[in-house]
Amino acid sequence: MSEIMFNRRWATLLLETLTRHGVRHVCIAPGSRSTPLTLAAAAHPRLTRHSHFDERGLGHLALGLAKASGQPVAVIVTSGTAAANLYPALIEASLTGERLVLLTADRPVELIDCGANQAVRQSGMFAGFAVGALDLPRPTPAIPARWLVSAVDALLADVPHGGVHINCPFAEPLYGVDQDEEDDWSPALGDWWQSSEPWLKAATAPLLQAEPDWPVWRRRRGVVIAGRTDAAQGAAIAQWARTLGWPLLGDGLSHTGQPLPHADIWLNAQAAQAELAREELVVQFGSSLTGKRLLAWQAECPAEALWLVDPLPGRRDPGHHRGQRIFAAAEPWLTLHPAVANPPWAPVLAELAAVAARRVSQTLLPAAEAGSADAAWAAAPVCEARLAYRLPALLPTGGWGLAWQ
Repeated sequence: MSEIMFNRRWATLLLETLTRHGVRHVCIAPGSRSTPLTLAAAAHPRLTRHSHFDERGLGHLALGLAKASGQPVAVIVTSGTAAANLYPALIEASLTGERLVLLTADRPVELIDCGANQAVRQSGMFAGFAVGALDLPRPTPAIPARWLVSAVDALLADVPHGGVHINCPFAEPLYGVDQDEEDDWSPALGDWWQSSEPWLKAATAPLLQAEPDWPVWRRRRGVVIAGRTDAAQGAAIAQWARTLGWPLLGDGLSHTGQPLPHADIWLNAQAAQAELAREELVVQFGSSLTGKRLLAWQAECPAEALWLVDPLPGRRDPGHHRGQRIFAAAEPWLTLHPAVANPPWAPVLAELAAVAARRVSQTLLPAAEAGSADAAWAAAPVCEARLAYRLPALLPTGGWGLAWQ
């Protein structure tokens, strides 16, 4: 088989393997060395393709797709400094857990460190920000197809969060007329092509266990903090906290509906500090809090323990509290720790939140005299704070997330 066609077969198998791990979107920047990957992605019936002329913007496009869809997203770029432009998006993914699969085309080994154009050492170029990496060899029929699929399966099975880097060297010629040459390399995988499962399946994770003292804790005074969560998780957390009668302090990224809105305004109030000082347990879902006063309160909270529930690896608690670090998504953990109905133990917080909401509204919402509120808004000067306040009323239910349903 010619070099052109085998490069294509190799790239096709690579892209097919990614789909077995949930990849449905691939973001592509133009380039010559990445042609086999681009053509394979273009021909794949289950991949939605997105293109961008700039690799840095492409990386952030992929990051946004991964955030919105909850699925891993593949990125294809050509060799050399083009790959380095993915660094900012990869760093963000390493902090927030979105799954990116960076496919960087590369020169073959004989063109590295000899002055060849756009040939840089791409192996390990993303250092510790890539949570997994795989340096593929130059495509050759001497390497069995089952090696390629199992190597990619093993990489992705070990990386449930963050970005991975797969470096893909290709030798010229990179493109030409598809001559439909006989292929005895790909069919060696047999009926795997008709399935939807990985070639190599990873062992299942250990079962999540319920906290044995939860029946006691749920009758005590608790506070719920919601960090970065999706809409379904946020709604479940809010309902759980409401049933328990525990105040919910929601970060701006929490999607909880903010039952106690504007916490960054009223958390500094003496009455709020005094009321919250009575809590005994803090349960935090999701990490990476962004609200300054919420972060400050979390760091100094006097609870007996803080339970931080987040599937991302690492400590994730800048306050270094005594307690438990629970590696789990919110919803399965909530199922194992059902709420019981309790009256709210800190009603003063709802009063403070209502006062803050009223003052924010008075400041930002123009008074509607004889006309409608919409007319008053139209006549008011435009500013960022007023636009942000108005935006929820302008969006449909579910907002931009409807595009992914």
